[in-house]
This record gives sequence, structure tokens and C-alpha cells, in this order.
Amino acid sequence: MLVEILIVLGIIALLIGVLLPSLSQARSLAKQVLCQTRLRQWGLAFELYAAENRGYYPHIDGLDRQDGSIPRRSADIADYYGWVDVVPRYLNEKPWRNFPPLQHPGLENIFQCPAAILAPSAEYGYNPRRNGYFSYAMNSCLELDENCWHNPTDNIGPMPSFLKTSLIRVPGRLTVLFDQLLDPRFGYNGQRRERSAGQHCGSYPKAFSSRHRRGSVLGGSILFGDYHVEWRKSIWKPAWPPDLEVPPRDDLDWYPYVMRSN
Repeated sequence: MLVEILIVLGIIALLIGVLLPSLSQARSLAKQVLCQTRLRQWGLAFELYAAENRGYYPHIDGLDRQDGSIPRRSADIADYYGWVDVVPRYLNEKPWRNFPPLQHPGLENIFQCPAAILAPSAEYGYNPRRNGYFSYAMNSCLELDENCWHNPTDNIGPMPSFLKTSLIRVPGRLTVLFDQLLDPRFGYNGQRRERSAGQHCGSYPKAFSSRHRRGSVLGGSILFGDYHVEWRKSIWKPAWPPDLEVPPRDDLDWYPYVMRSN
């Protein structure tokens, strides 16, 4: 009898060993599909926002860039029009700024990639569990475009990051939102820690996160200017130096169009 029980237990253990990798792969694929679905929903919301705002996108950064003081510069005022605050209503979500501390959206919410993982709090230079975090980021290069330094309703001074979508030269190439690094231990392509990982809703290419597996390769999801979503192994280009912060100004993957030289 004991031998028979051991045989049954051995068979069960064998089946578990065979099935667990398949189940893990299925869960990983499901998260990847859900991530891309969420990005497509954001794309639709961006399109609706632009349609209602004379073709302009919202600001890249939100109030996460401020310390709570009253904004006085036009660039600071622009943070009130950050995408995480003005776009969510098109998805029947409340603005990010309306979430109190310790109650910001987690991985079950459309604000986040379901495959993102928070590291222990000591790894961060801020408090993500209290103040919230962003596993998606808007392309910060959009605010560096010369067109972005003027908003049609701003008669006082420059107000950055209100990009006119009709000026996007190649929408199918232009990065709008992307999977952003959340675990500081994997910053800079895993070479050194990035303690601000996930802190802001706008970022540059070095913050791209490869967390979705296809076969043996990890990659991330990107929403483009024509609102399609793709998985990419990397958005870092071989010619770029390791310490690059901002991509070259003629890169149409990151800028709406090539700025004319003066």
C-alpha cells in the first residue's frame, strides 16, 4: 500500500513539474495581452482628448513633478494638464491627483502594467506605496519639440508640452506611451540602480522596461502615435552612448518631426 501511495505521489509530482512551466508561461502571456489592451485603451483616450482640444495632446508631466507649492511659472501650471489627470475621464477613471496617499491605482488598474513588480521600499528614493508609482510613461521628448512651447490659450508665456498632433510626421513610428522601469535594481539596462524608477509619468528611453517574455526574449510594450501597440525587445539603439539622456533630435521614433536648423 505504501509503495502504491509513493508511486501516486511521484506521478503527481511529475505532472506538477511538467505543468507548472506551462502555467507560468500562460500567466505571463495573459499579462502581456492585458498590458497591450490597456495601452490601446489609453490610445483611444488620447485620440478623444485631442479631438476635443483642437488636436493638441496633454502635458507629459503631472503634479508628481511638484512639491505641493502653488505653481507660478507657466511650465509648472502646465503640470495641471498632465496626461494622468486630464485623459483618464475618457476611460471613466478619476484623475491621478484625486487619489489620496496610499490609495493610488495598483496593478489591477488601467494606470499600470499588470506585469510590473514593486521592489522593497528601501530600493527607492521616494515612497511609491504612499505616493503612487507609474509603470507606464509618456515620451518626455515630446515636450522638447519647438511646437510644444506654445499653447493656443496661453497669452502670458511659454507653456510646454501641448503637442499639436497634426504636425506629427510619422505617427506609426512616434512613441507616445511605453512600459516604464519600476524595479530600481534593473535601471540602465541592469547596470546600476535607478532609485527614481516609476516616480514620474513622463520619461526618456533609458526608462524603458523589458518585462514581457516572448520565447526566451524579454521586451516591452509601446503605444505609437497612430495608436497601435507593439512589443519591442528594446528601444535603445546600438549607436547611442550608454549615458545618453535625450535621443538625437532627428530621431522620429521620439520626436514628432525633425526640427529645422536656424
